[in-house]
Amino acid sequence: MNGPGMSDNNRTSIGKANPAPEKGARVRSLKSPTEAIKPEVVPPPPPRRRRERGGFVNSMSNFLTAIVVGALAVGGTVYVLKSEFNAPGPLSADKVVMVKGGARAVADSLQREGVISQPTLFLAGVYVSGANDDVKAGEYLFRKGASLREVMDTLVSGKTVLHNFTVPEGLTSEQIVARLRDADLLTGEITEIPPEGALLPETYRISRGASRQQILDRMRQDGRRVLAEVWARRAPDLPLKTPEELVTMASIVEKETGRADERTRVAGVFINRLQKGMRLQSDPTIVYGIVGGKGALGRPLSRADITTPTPYNTYTINGLPPGPIANPGRAALEAVANPSRTRDLYFVADGTGGHTFSETLDQHNRGVSRLRQIESSRKAQDDAAGKPAEGKPAEGEAGGAPGGADPTAEAPQSPGGRPRAFDASEGTDKDPLLNKTYDLNSPQVVPKVR
Repeated sequence: MNGPGMSDNNRTSIGKANPAPEKGARVRSLKSPTEAIKPEVVPPPPPRRRRERGGFVNSMSNFLTAIVVGALAVGGTVYVLKSEFNAPGPLSADKVVMVKGGARAVADSLQREGVISQPTLFLAGVYVSGANDDVKAGEYLFRKGASLREVMDTLVSGKTVLHNFTVPEGLTSEQIVARLRDADLLTGEITEIPPEGALLPETYRISRGASRQQILDRMRQDGRRVLAEVWARRAPDLPLKTPEELVTMASIVEKETGRADERTRVAGVFINRLQKGMRLQSDPTIVYGIVGGKGALGRPLSRADITTPTPYNTYTINGLPPGPIANPGRAALEAVANPSRTRDLYFVADGTGGHTFSETLDQHNRGVSRLRQIESSRKAQDDAAGKPAEGKPAEGEAGGAPGGADPTAEAPQSPGGRPRAFDASEGTDKDPLLNKTYDLNSPQVVPKVR
């Protein structure tokens, strides 16, 4: 409702409220009533002055930049060298090399042998890996194209080339020691000869440069271990009281036959004779009583050999000899521990490398006669062919066990009626231990008594 006296224009201006000015804006005076009210823009703050960096900051920046660049360069170099260290080497075929000395000497020898082509890089890798003191001298097999790392790992592992060293069953301790001393790949001296029967005949894997005494000690330890195992599994009714007696009997069996299929039966013959109180009458015990640890007589046994008493001569003593006559193998020990259950009391060579077994002396004597006929036939064939006679009787003719003849009886007669010498094959051309290859392809011969 308009008051009196007010014009329309005034009413319009008064009736509408003016808008409030914006915060922070200056209100300008209106030039006219109809002019819009506008805020005044505040000018920006003056620009700040940029501070100059000091010399220390510049130095640090340059230093850090150099470190980053250097790290990249070192990293690249390490990557390249590592790749070279793992890259295939120059060997065109597998090669065995003997290395010794320090790391530098090893690197030089490997370069000479063509195993590596970068000895400096090889040494750097060894030192960086901390393996300098772990490189072991010895004889090593390096594979074709072996990298520097593979060569280093081989040397650090100590896995040297292993050689076969064979100790045949039935050798005496003195003969085994002689073979150890003859083995060029071994080193050191042997201080003493072990007791008879204490060593285990076996094929041993040994490194070049190994100690002779250590190998001998290992044979002795293996002998004790195997004997304990076999003794624990023995038949309960054996007429053997101690493990030592088992070794003694096994040494006789070992010397009487080298055939695996006969060992338990030969053992059964000797066990039967022990149980009946019969003398063993084994030829090898006569030989051992004469020559001892030498192990070989080098000639056939004579009648005088058989009748001459010695502590080991089982033709003149009752029961077992005082100790082993050789070092038996595991098979002979097991044969004695569990012998064949037969009633055999005799055996004689059958002319084919084996033996004929008999329960009675009558049967045994027929076997001896057959053997003599075979010998006579062979001799006639040799004479016709112009071959010289061997001059030795058949193996196993001497004893009640191997030959069956009582030593108090008349000596066996040859086909011509002449008394025959009794036999021991050791050291002769029929000796199963003769002309065999023993250690590392070096032919050895059982030594003969001079």
